[in-house]
This record gives sequence, C-alpha cells and structure tokens, in this order.
Amino acid sequence: MTGNHRKDAVLRGFGALCIAATLGLSSQMALALDAALTAPKASKELQSTLSTASAVMAAKERGTSSVQELVAAAQADYNTLVQVLYDQGYFSPVIHILLDGQEAAYIDPLKLPREIKKIDIAVDPGDLFHFGKAEVVPLAPGTKLPEGFAPGKVATTGAIRDAAAAGVQSWRDAGYAKTQLDGQRIVANHLADRLDAEINLAPGQQLRFGKLIVAGTSTVKETSVQRIAGLPQGAVYSPATLQKVSTRLRRTGTFETVTLKEADKPNPDGTLDITATLEDQPKRRVSFGAELSSRQGMNLSAAWMHRNLFRGAERLRIEAAVRNIGGTEDVDGRLGIRLDRPDRLGPDDSIFYTFDLERLDRTHYSVNMVDFGIGMRRVYSSKLYGEISLTANYARADDAFGSGRDFRYLALPVKLEWDRRDNPVNARRGEYLNLETMGFAGVSGSASGLRLKADGRVYRSFGADERITLAGRVQLGSVIGPAQDEVSPNLLFFSGGAGTVRGQPYDSLGIEQPSGDIAGGRSFLGASVELRGQITDKISAVGFFDYGAVDADSFIGSNSPSQAGAGLGVRYDLGGFGPIRLDLALPVNGGTGDGLQFYIGIGQAF
Repeated sequence: MTGNHRKDAVLRGFGALCIAATLGLSSQMALALDAALTAPKASKELQSTLSTASAVMAAKERGTSSVQELVAAAQADYNTLVQVLYDQGYFSPVIHILLDGQEAAYIDPLKLPREIKKIDIAVDPGDLFHFGKAEVVPLAPGTKLPEGFAPGKVATTGAIRDAAAAGVQSWRDAGYAKTQLDGQRIVANHLADRLDAEINLAPGQQLRFGKLIVAGTSTVKETSVQRIAGLPQGAVYSPATLQKVSTRLRRTGTFETVTLKEADKPNPDGTLDITATLEDQPKRRVSFGAELSSRQGMNLSAAWMHRNLFRGAERLRIEAAVRNIGGTEDVDGRLGIRLDRPDRLGPDDSIFYTFDLERLDRTHYSVNMVDFGIGMRRVYSSKLYGEISLTANYARADDAFGSGRDFRYLALPVKLEWDRRDNPVNARRGEYLNLETMGFAGVSGSASGLRLKADGRVYRSFGADERITLAGRVQLGSVIGPAQDEVSPNLLFFSGGAGTVRGQPYDSLGIEQPSGDIAGGRSFLGASVELRGQITDKISAVGFFDYGAVDADSFIGSNSPSQAGAGLGVRYDLGGFGPIRLDLALPVNGGTGDGLQFYIGIGQAF
C-alpha cells in the first residue's frame, strides 16, 4: 500500500475500533503470533528504527494479544511507518501489512477473523529525497537556519520542523512575541526525488514588556515578587529576559513552582503582560549531617531553615556543629546564623546578615571566636556569583606563641565562585573555582593584613559510557603583611586530614617554633588527584594521592615543609544526596605520618 492511502487506512482502523467497542464484540486471543518486518532496501539502522516504532512488533514482544488489538496495531502501523520514513527522507514508500495473507487496511471491522497466526510487514522505502527549494520567509535579521535545511541536503520532516522553529524563535528573540506559522507549501517531485519546502511566517508587531501579574497561592508580598523578578517594564520583549525572571524567582528557594505565562493578546499600547503563578515551598526545613574519621572521631551537624520569614522571600538559616566526638582532641563546635534578603537591592543582588560563634580546639591551638557582619551577594549567571561583606571579629587564642592572646579585626571578606560542574555532589565533568580574599584591619593593637585563598577543581570522564573519572584539585593560601605571631591562628594554614592530605593526621603539618611547638604557616599549597571507576550503577572505586605544603613566609618555596598521603576508597551513590564515602589512606611522605587513617562521609572528597 502506498503512503498516499495511509490516511484512509488509519480512519478505517479507528472506525473498526469504535464499532467493535459499541457493539461489544468479543475478542478472540491470537496465540503464538508469528510477526516479521522486512525492508531489504533499507539500511540496518533504518530497519531497526522501523521495527522499534511498529505497534505490531511491540505486540509480538509483549506476547499474547487479542485479534482486535492486532488489527488495530496493524492499521495504525501504516501511518507510523510512513512517518518514520518521512523523517528519514523517504517520501515515496510502499507498505504492505498482511494478516494471514490479507491486507490489514481492507479488513472489515464487522467481520474480524477468529484468529491471527502470522503478520508480515513489507516496507519499500523508495528513493531518498533531497531538498530543491528550502526557504523560510520572512526571516528576522541574523537568523541561522539548521544546516540540514538547504538545497541539496537530504529532505526530512525533522529538518522542516527545525527550520520553522528556528524562524519563529529568531523573531521572538527580536521582540516579536506572537510570531506564528502562516502556512507552508511542500511539493514532492517523485520523478526527480526532490522536495520543495517553503515556510511562511507571520511575525506581527514588535512588543514590549507590560506588567508582571502575580498569581497563585504564594504568601510572598507582591511588591517583593516584583523586586526579585525585575521584569523590565517597557523594554523590548525577550525570551532570554523571561528566563532570567524565572531563574531569579527560583533561586530564592522560597517557591516550589514558578510558571510564567504570556498574555494571549498584547495591550493596545504594544505591551505584553506576563502572569507569574507561584506556589510556596514548605516554610521550614531541617537537615542533618555526619562525618567520621579515625583521628578526629565523629562530626555532627544540623541546620534549620525558615523560608519567607517576613513575607519577602527571606531565608533564615541556623547551623550548629559539634566536632571531635570521640577523637584525639577536645570537643568543639560552631553556631552560625545567616539571614538572606533577596528583595532589598535588586533582581540580581541581595543583602545578608551573619553571626558566628565558634570554638576550635586543635592539636596545636585553641581559639574562641565571635563575628558578625553585613554583606551583599551578586549573581552574575547560573554559574558565577560573588559576595562582599563587612564584619567585626574577636578571637581569644592559645597557641605556640602564648595563651590568652586577643585579636580584634574589622574585615572585608570578598568571595567569587565559578561552578561549571555537572553535579556539585558527584561531579564527572566540568570545572570549579573559589577565590576568597579578606583584608583585615587590626583594632586595639592587632596587626592588619590580607588573607588570600583559592580552590580550583577539574573533572574529566572517559572510557566506555564515561565510567572512569579523573578529578584534580589545587588549593592555595597566603597571609600577606603581619608575622606569624601577629595573626590569629585560625587565619594561618595547616595541612593534613580529610580536606587537605588524607593519610596524614588532621592539621599535623605546620611550622615548628624554637619552643618545639607547632604554629600555622602563612602560606599553603595543596594538590589532590583521584581516579574514580564506576563498577556498577551505584558502586565506584577510587584511588587517590594528596600533597600538602606550608611555609612561614607568604609564599611556598622549594624547601617548604611538606607531606603526602595515598589510598583507596569506595563510593555508594545515594542519588541527589551524593555518594556515601569510605576512604582508607596511608602516609607517603613527611614526618607527620601516624599509620592507617580512615574517613567516612557523604559526598565526594572534592
């Protein structure tokens, strides 16, 4: 049967189903169905595509089917297989579907056979067609049509659809929001195996953004939604701008769903209103975390978050941590509070307030700290953001340079984060860079200076199905200005432990003083490499090597004290939470080694 008759065949099949359902005809079962699809003139790839699309072949795979179901499947296959061939550039196909030798299209719906034992599908795709004329008119300036939609290229319905979509999208990008398809003329020349395609568009008028209308059940104030969304009323319409508006609302973390819908008709003044339908997330969330290592013992953390605190999509987060439970050092911990207000400064800026109270009890020092501050966060894109804040800090420390030492600072921390990882908790591809600077001005006799810190990571996957991942990390740190004994020990650098060199005790490498005590260095260099191999969908094995060095000067030198560790690990993927991590590591270099170390946590080491 030719492709030209497929519509009648489909209508007949539909009619048969309707009449059979209306009359309540009983269906006999067709047992041990023998079905085959042959297309000797088609490529193996095309044969496979046809077979996969066929409802008859799917019925064969499922097993026993009723006569009624098989007839319906066979009659539907005419249309399905023709469409597959059109998508591949074959516009003169011949298809026969025989049910025990009878053409499926001609089966009387009121006289179905009692049984069907064999179905033969024979497909002759015909000759491959190429485009003669391939035009979309009118086109917006700068429009780039798909490469496959051009004279001489293989003619496919997919290329025609993509060209029409590209034409419409280009006009929309230029501000013509109501661009529509205004008809198409497609002519197949079977003698020349040529397809002429002409697509006509109706751009309409260029529109500007109108009002943002807030709808839905959200309890966020409408004025706050307007400020966060930042829809530029009066500006030329742009789909990219609408996407930004949606992203701004989503990243507050307040909304469960964000839906933007254009008005069906523009306003008389040429503006187009946008309706934002918003549904809130649950207002409160509690989370917990745990990490275990052989030397540090167990670290427990918890966080409580309140969304939309003052009905301005604010986010209040309170974090608490207790560390070194059962470890070699005394128990310490932290309480941190942060309030983000996204509706204060503008659509891409927000204000935040912080308060931190912390005690650090380490092998070589202990310090009690309190700081509070106010800052601004700027989102440049979905991959890049920055923060700047002004903080007041107080610390009392016991370290290699004395006991009860007080430090008072006014600080200006600046942070820039660029994240191109495919998955932050279990990256396989991409890059990550975190840059931090903190200028600090000493108060009441404390020294002033500058602290720099950088953390860069790269991920590459390869092999069959990219089941092998190579991950690398470099960390740098420096304190410029004051001497070691003029800086609070929490601003200096140590090496060793899960965050720097696995296989070495935590904070084990520093700078030895004449007294024999160990102080932190003014500079740090860390490097890590991991080779991750996916064994099953859930389980991966990891081999790793870590290196760390510190120095009393502001920059690492060739003679700086260093250490290294290496080991093996296993990961069990928990999906969105990241993998459960178990690492076993031994010291490789340096005089700080202390035998086998193990680390358990959630998420990759980096």
